[in-house]
Amino acid sequence: MAERWDLKGRDLELLLSEAETYKGESLWQDAWRRLRRNRAAFACLVFLALFALGSLLAPALPLPSPVTLTLDDEYRPPAVDFSALLVPGFRRDYWELGWIDERMVDLRVAVFGDWQTAPWLGTDGKGRDLLSRIVWGSRTSILVALAATLCSLIIGVSYGAMAGFLGGRIDNVMMRIVDILYSIPFIFVVIFLITIVNEYRTELEDQFGINRETVFYVVIGAIYWLTMARVVRGQVLSLRNSEFVEAARVVGASTARIVFIHLVPNVLSVVIVYLTLTIPAVMLFEAFLSFLGLGIEPPKVSWGLLAVDGTEGINPIKLDWWLVVFPALAMGLTLLALNVLGDGLRDALDPKLRGKD
Repeated sequence: MAERWDLKGRDLELLLSEAETYKGESLWQDAWRRLRRNRAAFACLVFLALFALGSLLAPALPLPSPVTLTLDDEYRPPAVDFSALLVPGFRRDYWELGWIDERMVDLRVAVFGDWQTAPWLGTDGKGRDLLSRIVWGSRTSILVALAATLCSLIIGVSYGAMAGFLGGRIDNVMMRIVDILYSIPFIFVVIFLITIVNEYRTELEDQFGINRETVFYVVIGAIYWLTMARVVRGQVLSLRNSEFVEAARVVGASTARIVFIHLVPNVLSVVIVYLTLTIPAVMLFEAFLSFLGLGIEPPKVSWGLLAVDGTEGINPIKLDWWLVVFPALAMGLTLLALNVLGDGLRDALDPKLRGKD
């Protein structure tokens, strides 16, 4: 005869004490624990967090202005003088900054005055500080990556999830639209739109508030949601006939509720991993377009414009190696960190590996 428990007094305390030793763990808590155990991926996450923080706070840092010309220091090689890490001479030379950036510059002036970092990484052909230009140029790459990421999340996830859930002819039509958009050579679209913006720049800015940079962000964002839509559609197709979806139908949940409340959260792990692979591609594409003169315009800074400066510093007479090495190193380390982090997130979010370490 089985022993009966009297859930009072000592027996109840015993059960409660045993229950406290077993703590539940959600999928995201388990993924975070396994990501922290992956030393390479976690180190890349810390590096990217510090890199993004430094880029966004660039106006508040004691860096020289990235557009200040110092013709006496043309093509100055890198040298770190530990006796003079900060030197006077800061000048508030910037392009038209936003309100937040202006306030951060005010904070920088209030804290550091006219002191600024010495040219640790050297200067370019116009005497501009290379370290400052790399940091400010990374802001452009981050903004473009954020624009493409938001488009992938909002447009790509919604479009792909609806196509996969509805299925049938609707799914067929929606995905043929994606195929048509895929077939468009976007480099020619960029050239066409930038040419129109340059031709009617004054009218577009005065009447509609559309400038070349806005078109640049929109075009890049419009490219990178297509693959996201396909990825999400494939995941939703594998989940649309699951038990929890049928249960939601039975209780009368609407199509939108089933898609965005029940299905989309179940594909977020794949979405997050794909986003870590999208961001490096966006950064490279932005640098490529800026290198061709189709992206960010001077005096603003981007990594593509730094590549242009690097080509000017390479000639048969003299090799100014730092103009190529340091921007390439900054971009290469960032892209490598994003790819390693994406691989670590894939392992951390894989439900098949849950509880195996």
